[in-house]
Amino acid sequence: MTHYDLVVVGTGSGNTIVTKQLADWKIAIVERGIFGGTCLNVGCIPTKMFVHTADLAAIPGSSSRFGLDEKLTGVRWPEIRDRIFGRIDPISAGGAEYRLHHPNNANVTLYEGTAHFTAEGELTVTRTTGGETESLTADRFVLAAGSRPIVPPIPGLAETGFHTSDTIMRLDQLPRRLGIIGAGFVAAEFAHIFSSLGVEVTVIGRSDLMLRHEDREIATRYTEIAQQRYSVKLLHETVHVQRRDDGILVKTLNPAGPDEFVVDELLVAVGRTPNSDILNVKATGIELEEDGRVVVDEFQETAVEGIYALGDICSPYQLKHVANHEARVVEHNLLHPDDRIDSDHRFVPHAVFGSPQVASVGLTEEEAVEQGIRYVVGREAYADIAYGWAMEDTTGFAKILADPDNGQILGCHVIGPQAASVIQPVIQAMSFGLDAPTMARGQYWIHPAMPEVIENALLALKLN
Repeated sequence: MTHYDLVVVGTGSGNTIVTKQLADWKIAIVERGIFGGTCLNVGCIPTKMFVHTADLAAIPGSSSRFGLDEKLTGVRWPEIRDRIFGRIDPISAGGAEYRLHHPNNANVTLYEGTAHFTAEGELTVTRTTGGETESLTADRFVLAAGSRPIVPPIPGLAETGFHTSDTIMRLDQLPRRLGIIGAGFVAAEFAHIFSSLGVEVTVIGRSDLMLRHEDREIATRYTEIAQQRYSVKLLHETVHVQRRDDGILVKTLNPAGPDEFVVDELLVAVGRTPNSDILNVKATGIELEEDGRVVVDEFQETAVEGIYALGDICSPYQLKHVANHEARVVEHNLLHPDDRIDSDHRFVPHAVFGSPQVASVGLTEEEAVEQGIRYVVGREAYADIAYGWAMEDTTGFAKILADPDNGQILGCHVIGPQAASVIQPVIQAMSFGLDAPTMARGQYWIHPAMPEVIENALLALKLN
């Protein structure tokens, strides 16, 4: 049994904790999957590289409104796939090689295998290659083991063969027909990717809208647009799947009765679950939420002293920028146990890189109503700003909620081109306490540029 000063489980954001500031600590890093974590290998980075390709592929479909006659003459899927993973895979392999062999990591041992707690302060690792087991003890642990796709108990699913976001991007060839079970952000992004590349996409959602967790006005607009681009079956419960000679038969139930259709490949995109069960964290006294998330305090520490957690294993946000922030907090608190800092989760933004993009920060209108918070709304359409005219955008808009008395911004929601970038000034204003009137009139706004949609939404607020 080997003892360490620190054991880090997970090589996504958890890997960033192990810096030169900890060079005099004896450290172990454990990784059960691909080095670099979800974002690098099967999440944010490859999906957005596919999204950009899809955005380019979709351009000819709308070019005629600009007086252009463009055609998409070919989609070379293997080249698309290999360009993306030809960049990502070497980064992952290089990260592992760095931890294994670089002189800067003389104090670090990388274990490639699956870890689980066997007692308080004791972790057993089963090596991926060879299957040997080794027990580790440590003064401190950081749990950054992430999450994995949820696989719902749909009859026939396990026997059929299906994809999750972990595997769908490495298909050997494009299917003619793709079914997507789920209507959240993962489903929206992959529906955009594959439909833009010419695949016949069918989205199957249990709720009445795609992106149902967004502000309802945003979700409604997104759903309307999506329904014009591919098949969207809402209020449909998938009750059975079966592989046949002609493809995969999907059976659903909806208010109108049973429905069925056939696809060539099936993507399950109904959410992610934390890997706390794989780690068997209960064996060391750690508390869990009902959904399996590890409970942490404001310092990212669990109920067990010396065990910290960050990212998807404990966070309800499941966002890389949140995991990175929490990793910085954990690193500081490991180095400065007598001067710890809190995580700041006040204004956590997110974006959906579908078509169109969606970005959000703060309260939705429904949340404000539910919480009894007074608010006013300012809206501006892309179609009403000069750059919106240039893009011929007729569907995008920005929506800002603010306190009617002091002008403090309570939330912002954008649907339209480059929404994830357009919203950033609002995130900054909320984070630093800048009120709406000051933000609108206390700075220059470049004209004509897309951020004017934010400027005008601010000016549309009817404040007291």
